[in-house]
Amino acid sequence: MYQITCCSTADMPQSFFDDRNIKYVMFHYLIDGKEYPDDLGKTMSFDDFYSRIKAGAMPTTSQVNVEQYIEMFKPILEEGKDIIHISLSSGISGSYNSALIAQENMQKKFPERKIYVVDSLAASSGYGLLVTLAADKRDEGMGVDDLYNWIEENKLNIHHWFFTDDLTHFKRGGRVSATSAVLGNLLNICPLLNVSNEGKLIPREKIRGTKKVIKEMFKKMQTHVADGTDYNSYCYISNSSRQEISKELASMIEAEFPKLNAKVMINSVGTVIGAHTGPGTVALFFVGDKRID
Repeated sequence: MYQITCCSTADMPQSFFDDRNIKYVMFHYLIDGKEYPDDLGKTMSFDDFYSRIKAGAMPTTSQVNVEQYIEMFKPILEEGKDIIHISLSSGISGSYNSALIAQENMQKKFPERKIYVVDSLAASSGYGLLVTLAADKRDEGMGVDDLYNWIEENKLNIHHWFFTDDLTHFKRGGRVSATSAVLGNLLNICPLLNVSNEGKLIPREKIRGTKKVIKEMFKKMQTHVADGTDYNSYCYISNSSRQEISKELASMIEAEFPKLNAKVMINSVGTVIGAHTGPGTVALFFVGDKRID
């Protein structure tokens, strides 16, 4: 028996965690002088969160600390279960290192148990997609050791492509200069980014206009997706206050890839990831060829 765990930054709905028996630990964020848990939009709705940012709020985030991981791990181990914890990418958060320290601590107290910690090298619903695939393998009967090895071998096959039409928060995070942000917003530049093989957010192309960047994102899926138009795995989209554009992209994908495992799932970019991207982000996730840079 083993338990799969992850973090709230997988940006999946509560129903997913309930239905798939996935336990998660919550990040926290501070906005308008008050701290909130990243609890999937329960305490503060996503609409409220992004409305506050549009009104000028500048949220900050705090990663999961060692004690929080221990609080999650300990009851599972006491039940006699092993653990596979899939962590938010080390390329954007130190939470992976905190999980490793908690793992070491708990391993001393529960030497008979197996505790695996995986650096997902993924974020938002791309991270959620990796957790979904791991849950599928578990439900098919894969053992804890084999599942750990499978995740390590396949995690770089999760593609993340995303853009924003508001560069304010990318300027704040140092991913674009102040001058580039001002010019980009004036000229309607939408940078197309992805997550690298080191789990870092990397700007790849500068595209003018939302329509063009959506088409380019769609082309990236056509180029990199596993099995071409016969693709039969999952496809997720997450967005921050861009629901209509997300639906448009989902329709394009469902028409192009009729063998999808299920309809494209559209989620909100969560409060912690969204604190860094701001409103105006659309992100696409699918299984494809291995990310090499």
